[in-house]
Parts: sequence; structure tokens; C-alpha cells
Amino acid sequence: MNKDNSIVAIYPSHTAAEAAVKELQQSGFDMKKLSIVGRDYHTDEHVTGYYNAGDRMKYWGGVGAFWGWIWGCFFGSAFFFIPGIGPLLVAGPLVVWIVGALESAVVVGGLSAIGGGLVSLGIPKDSILKYETALKTDKFVVVAHGSADEISHAKDILSDTDAETLEQHHGAHQELAAVSR
Repeated sequence: MNKDNSIVAIYPSHTAAEAAVKELQQSGFDMKKLSIVGRDYHTDEHVTGYYNAGDRMKYWGGVGAFWGWIWGCFFGSAFFFIPGIGPLLVAGPLVVWIVGALESAVVVGGLSAIGGGLVSLGIPKDSILKYETALKTDKFVVVAHGSADEISHAKDILSDTDAETLEQHHGAHQELAAVSR
């Protein structure tokens, strides 16, 4: 699995992130190479939670339908409480990279566990800080990784979505493509 090529998009809401993920899914992008991170504590209910049921994550709360659909599409899911960011729901292979970063003590230099997972993809620290800031402000981060061709395809799809920013990373070398909305 090539983790050195990635594209990261920031979305202002779960509906915008969901629309982007659906576009990638419909275009044939491999869902096992896609991750999403977001906070969801905006709920009209007092109890919000999740649990595993067999091989599926179950979730209830204000946007339970969104997270329920996400858990069904993505490979791997987790709930993390990240100091300074708060409660985060993560779906996709980024879960494994976050856990790996925690286990190997990669989380250094002021980065959170999310940052440690993104470092594993070759994403530079200045970009990671931007993504962590977006999460703190209740935005959603979608991360696709794969071969150069796969990421080029994902970039073409995501360029036509409501992403606030869209950045392509190539390990040590990165190409930034800001999307203005």
C-alpha cells in the first residue's frame, strides 16, 4: 500500500463531506483508501454514543444517519478523545495509522494523535496543524491515499465538491491546490 500519495479536503459540514465521499464512491474510488475525521457533539439528544455490533459500528446522536452510513462504507472506525481538539470520530485506514503512531510514540512536536497518523502518510506538519484547527472548528477532514493515478483521480472528483481547501501531498514533496468557495 502506497501511503506517500494523498489528498486531503476540508469540508464545512457533514453533509458536504458526505456528498464528497458519495462522489468518490460512485466514481469507483477504493473506499479502503479513504478516511474521514470529524467531531459530532451537536445533538438535540442528551446521550450520544457508539458501539460495535458484529463488524459494524453503530452510532446514535444528532447526525446518526450520517455516521451510520460512514461506518458501513469505510474500513475501520474509532472514537478518540484528543486533548485540545476533543471527541473525534474517525473512519477508514487513518484509524490504524493513529494507533500505530500512539504505539510507536511518533506523536511529537506538538502534534496530536491525529497528527501522528497523518505524519505516517508523509503529510507535513504545517498542513497537519491546519487540519487539526479545522477539526477544532467542527469541520470534517477527508483523506484519500494511494498511487499517483488514484490520487489524481480523487483530486479531479474532489475539485468539483464543496471543499474549503484541497491539498495534494507526495511524501516529502507537496502540491497545494486551494479551492475557494
